[in-house]
Amino acid sequence: MKPLLESILARRLVICVGPGGVGKTTSSAMFGLSAAGAGRAVDVMTIDPAPRLLDALGLDTASNAPQAVDLNGLAARRGGRMRAMRLDPKHTFDRIVASYAPSAVARDAILENRIYRNLSAALAGIADYMAIERLLELHEQGGADLIVLDTPPAAEAMEFLDAPRRLLEFLNSRAVTLLGASGSMLRGGISLVDLAARAVLSAFDRVTGLHLLRDVQGFVRGFDGMYPGFADRAARAQALLRDKSCIAIIVTTAEPGRSAQVRSFVDGLTATGVAIGAVLVNRVSPALPRPVGARRSDVASAIRRKLGANLADFRALKRREVGALAAIREIVPEGVPLIIAPDLGHEPRRLSDLIEIGRRLKPA
Repeated sequence: MKPLLESILARRLVICVGPGGVGKTTSSAMFGLSAAGAGRAVDVMTIDPAPRLLDALGLDTASNAPQAVDLNGLAARRGGRMRAMRLDPKHTFDRIVASYAPSAVARDAILENRIYRNLSAALAGIADYMAIERLLELHEQGGADLIVLDTPPAAEAMEFLDAPRRLLEFLNSRAVTLLGASGSMLRGGISLVDLAARAVLSAFDRVTGLHLLRDVQGFVRGFDGMYPGFADRAARAQALLRDKSCIAIIVTTAEPGRSAQVRSFVDGLTATGVAIGAVLVNRVSPALPRPVGARRSDVASAIRRKLGANLADFRALKRREVGALAAIREIVPEGVPLIIAPDLGHEPRRLSDLIEIGRRLKPA
């Protein structure tokens, strides 16, 4: 393995972030396969709802369970293995409830609650936090030397990284107290504004017959005794993301406008306290070859004109790419390596293609 790649994969957690369409999933799979080939035990997880990671690795896209990647033919060193998985937020939430509920009665009450059933399946913020829970679970199980995380595009990735802080704020907020408050608690000092909010919900219940307040209260009270556990795990996850064993790789391409996106990710990662390990520029085209033979007398003039026009087009594209790469370089913080992954000339479809991308990585 190249020293450049080895320095990245020596960490315990690598998080790939970036805008859509730049090859984050390909990069995540490439990092995982490169580490597994070097003899490390690797878990790769995607929180992108699209099954691109599993598809890229030739696995069952309908499954959310960890699946072993067949490394036969890739000359992996002894001890190397790789598993890939796609997050199922509801399945993860159900498992957490089953694991941490104080009793079977409390577990069943939560799982059968109407608010819980809709919330666990539909709310984006729940998916962010469930990904954090799954990540923490993988890390603390200790079965993997390296965990590679493929995040959703753009701002959603930053919301995921900020999920532990948002959960901690929610658990410390008055909303939990208000929604789960008993009658005696209400008489003991809840403000008029809070009472008004409950009155609105009660009136809504009377008009619609949906019993929303009762269901919300049942949902919140069902978690009594579990909030400290959620808060503790959120704090541990936040510490994991900020630990020196964790780095984020900003993945992008050498196209106009990408530098502004890279700047946004640099600012967001800095704000959340996640270390930036590298900026990876994907699909960089090779240097243009010398136009040998284009002026030979035995080449028809019409063909020479077409070859000349094609060469001019490629030169223009390369100049634009070089300019975009220079703009990205100006954004990269001091001490953070800027890496390029050359374009293969075709869409990577096989595991060997992903390994080849890793072999071709080089400093920009």
